[in-house]
Amino acid sequence: MTEFALGVTSSLVATTATVGLGWLLSRRVRWWLLAVVSALSGLGVLRVHQHQDDAKPALAEEVGRARWLRVMVGRGNELTRDGFTPLWTGGGRTPESVRVLLPDPGSPAPDGSPRTGGNWLARRELELRQTDPGFGPGLLSEQVRANLHYLNEATRNADGAEVRLYDLPNLYRIIATDNIAFITLYESAAHGRNSPCIVTHRSGRLYDFALHVFDTAWDSARVPDGTASLDS
Repeated sequence: MTEFALGVTSSLVATTATVGLGWLLSRRVRWWLLAVVSALSGLGVLRVHQHQDDAKPALAEEVGRARWLRVMVGRGNELTRDGFTPLWTGGGRTPESVRVLLPDPGSPAPDGSPRTGGNWLARRELELRQTDPGFGPGLLSEQVRANLHYLNEATRNADGAEVRLYDLPNLYRIIATDNIAFITLYESAAHGRNSPCIVTHRSGRLYDFALHVFDTAWDSARVPDGTASLDS
């Protein structure tokens, strides 16, 4: 009888623990707990996506209704894809201002001497090569230049659109609107699309921090050679 009672008790404990763990790990409860912690801390976190790609639907929706847009990317491939295409084609609501920061891939100075730039991209290439051997020397810089050329053409007739090149560590992606900021924290040996993405609202500290990072980088960034501004 004692063994039976112990068996029933242990089964009940195990079942309760399993149910409780499942409850804690459910997505709805995780979001609820995150909202509570975020409100108490003032961080303003709405969601945390395990992978940046998981935030694509929400990002596309937010871009489509934004009054203004700030974009700081590590490469810029997403700027040529569906989520951003309406900005360049005139579909949906057009933001009053769009500022884009791409990493500086480096380029010759007017006198033909080397210009500082591209060193941080070279570091990022070394990191990515740990898991993706296709990232040979200079590939990331080539991709940035291709995306810059695309933006130059796509925004040629777009009012309020500007692009600059920053020379800073390639560690994160920031896409901010007047309501929400998407912050991707690049993992050292993973593509941005596989890195975690934090979504935060404008009344939170993380949102303010994201804008501060962007504005600081923007002020120190250079205008691409031969381009006074893309809205002229």
